[in-house]
Amino acid sequence: MGEAREPLIRIFGILDISAEVVTMFALIAVVAVISLIVTHDLKDRPGRLQNMIEAGVEYLDGFFADILGRRKARKYIFFLAPLFVFILLCNYSGLIPGVGISKYFKAPTSSLSVTLGLSICTFFFIQISAIRAGVRHYILHFLTPIVPLLLLDEIIKPASLSLRLFGNIFGEETVLENLYEILPIGAPMIMMLLSVLFCAIQAMVYTMLTASYLNEFLED
Repeated sequence: MGEAREPLIRIFGILDISAEVVTMFALIAVVAVISLIVTHDLKDRPGRLQNMIEAGVEYLDGFFADILGRRKARKYIFFLAPLFVFILLCNYSGLIPGVGISKYFKAPTSSLSVTLGLSICTFFFIQISAIRAGVRHYILHFLTPIVPLLLLDEIIKPASLSLRLFGNIFGEETVLENLYEILPIGAPMIMMLLSVLFCAIQAMVYTMLTASYLNEFLED
């Protein structure tokens, strides 16, 4: 399990397309199609799919409001909610039969490059949002005797987020793959049932920490 995974496609000898990237873009395509279908014909009396999505949006709105407050949650949910959904789907993709053990499809969040990319995007989102909320307040946040520690903390945060998510999902896939080799029928099914809850918790923890880091800059 420690060996590097060979890319599925190599473009111009420098751009590698791995199984994680293929799965990631497949998930993005599925979400895009579902979003177009739901938003194309919104109804006052929603059907089952629209009702389910609206319930999910309302839950995320309340979840982030508990961390940021209602006004700030409504302002930044455009980033936080898609981040949660994307990580959740990436985590759950590893539970699809054959994904974890196939060389063509892997859970995107089991790759450090994907989780690190997410965390870098999160880092810049937090910094830009804090600056737009008030340059003076942003500068004053760092004007303390412990400014070196604060700067180091900001650098460590994306690394911490990416390693936490990667380690948990990669470890889960490793356990599932080993269990499948030992006992293909019983044990992997039990682990997958536990992973349904585990994957949701990981997505929630990631976005909760992101909202908390953002709130540190936005607090009056």
